[in-house]
Amino acid sequence: MPSAVLRRAVRESVSGLPREFWWLWTSTLVNRLGAFVATFMALYLTLDRGYSASYAGLVASLHGLGGVVSSLAGGVLADRLGRRPTLLIAQTATAGSVALLGFMTDPVAIAAVAFLVGMASNASRPAVQAMMADIVRPEDRVRAFSLNYWAINLGFAVSSAGAGFIAEFSYLAGFLIEAGMTLACAFVVFLRVPESRPAASAKTDGGAVSLGTVLRDGRYMSVVGLSFLVALIFQQGAVALPVAMGRAGFSAADYGLAIAVNGVLIVALQIPVTRFIEHRDPRSLLIVSSLLAGYGFGLTAFAGSVGVFMVTVCVWTLAEIVNAPTQTGLVVQLSPVHGRGRYQGVYTLSWSVAALVAPLMSGAVIDRFGARWLWAMCAGIGTVAGLGYGVLMRRLPAGTGSAGQQKAAVTPVAVEGSADAGAPA
Repeated sequence: MPSAVLRRAVRESVSGLPREFWWLWTSTLVNRLGAFVATFMALYLTLDRGYSASYAGLVASLHGLGGVVSSLAGGVLADRLGRRPTLLIAQTATAGSVALLGFMTDPVAIAAVAFLVGMASNASRPAVQAMMADIVRPEDRVRAFSLNYWAINLGFAVSSAGAGFIAEFSYLAGFLIEAGMTLACAFVVFLRVPESRPAASAKTDGGAVSLGTVLRDGRYMSVVGLSFLVALIFQQGAVALPVAMGRAGFSAADYGLAIAVNGVLIVALQIPVTRFIEHRDPRSLLIVSSLLAGYGFGLTAFAGSVGVFMVTVCVWTLAEIVNAPTQTGLVVQLSPVHGRGRYQGVYTLSWSVAALVAPLMSGAVIDRFGARWLWAMCAGIGTVAGLGYGVLMRRLPAGTGSAGQQKAAVTPVAVEGSADAGAPA
């Protein structure tokens, strides 16, 4: 009986989504399965190349800066050129720059190419999110975004485990394998994913909505600002937690064990939790997830063993599972159909900027005041974000986020080259 219930749950989770979504989902999974470089970049620079930790941090910052630049550029291209061309350009450029990075030996060249890798790899995100919004029915979008997020984390969990083995053999092999997997993604998009940009947007060449339009949209920019606060909290799992655990006397293996809980829980719980929250009030979900994120990291101040660290990771991971699809669904609802690329680009920018600010913030706070102050700040930021969502969602139209409202507001979008965009996968 339990197996029958499980099969039914899985069937209900994946049914009703268009075939184009599953090809895009497959492309995402393949991409993340080959994401080796981000995992071992610091080790590659410090152990294999012999550079300092400061230089490795500089390269990581330049990689993040490239992502900040391309967040906006990728969104504009998705509206002007179309989602599919933007994906193909970004994925091909990523493959080429990653492969090139593996052959660089001069420190200036490594830093410059790392910046290009950051630009190329991040440019595809607004296009992917805009395309999913184009091809998936409004009432299914939270589920679709959740499945895509699940694929990202499943692929990253597998690639992280494999990165160590590949690095033992050859760092260059890791660069080349990632380049090859990214090219495979481009082939999937080229062969199976049709253009989804609404026809009216093609006629206006994306001119109906400019970046200025997005930045003047106070309601939307409030969402972006709150997204930045939440992203700033989640970034601490990668930038502050290992430093704090190291200073407390824990080993790298201890940190690896604690942070592994994040990936395991997302892979195990993302789909069932999404089925639970899919048609619930997004205001409550965003408030609760913000508080869980803040106080999940806040509890880290009281962690004195690996087991307690793992418990705190469980708390903020649950917040991540709830927040990711809910937040993305809200962003899509507030984005005009013919400006989805630009709107998604600005939303992606909030995460890119958080990835730049978080290391600077955490390092300064830990060095000057200690890790406990940083965890207290996370709790405070989570509280501010939760209150912000509570105020913001009151000002949105009644029913925002509900399936019924979404169905009433849907604008039909034709997918080029596909007569069965709404057919079950």
